[in-house]
This record gives sequence, C-alpha cells and structure tokens, in this order.
Amino acid sequence: MPYKVLLTRDAVSDLEKLDTWIATHDSPERADYVLDGIGEAFQKLTELPERGTHPKELFALGIREFREIFFKPYRIIYRVERRTVYIYLIADGRRDMQTLLSLRLLNN
Repeated sequence: MPYKVLLTRDAVSDLEKLDTWIATHDSPERADYVLDGIGEAFQKLTELPERGTHPKELFALGIREFREIFFKPYRIIYRVERRTVYIYLIADGRRDMQTLLSLRLLNN
C-alpha cells in the first residue's frame, strides 16, 4: 500500500515562491520543469519514503526524525509518520540551510 504524501502550508508556500521566482528570472518553461521534477520526487516517496538521508545539519544535533531527498539543487525535507509522508521544506540547497532548518523545523 503506497504512502500518502502531504505538504505543509510552508512547503506549499515554498513551491509557489519557487515557481514565481524561476518563471520571472528564467522562464515559465523552466519553472514547469523544476516543479515537475519535484513532483516526481514526491511520487517516489509514495513507495520508498525511507530512502532519504538525514539532513546533516539536523543529524549533527541528534535530530533523526527528518529525512531529505533532492531534485538538485533543491532539497526536500520531510518526516514519515505511519503511512504518511509530511513535506516540511523545499529549498535551494545553496541557501544557508542551518538557519533555514532552525527557523522552520526547530521553532515549531
């Protein structure tokens, strides 16, 4: 039985901002390509959610409940609970991920 993949409000906002930024600064076609690739990554999580690695920034703090997969350079941070995968963050991996993860995941 496949896992269900759900996006948090923050993750939906990440996708919307990403789409707008790429469409404005590159092209709408490139934005579609990136969002399609991220969507395919979500689809893969329905079958093998444990395939992701632990984000090194969180692992260093002893936090192991989150995992990540990539659609480079984008990082998709998620948590698996029972048969549901919750997507918490979708961000360009070139950003200051330590600060972003701290603000998004550890302050909630």
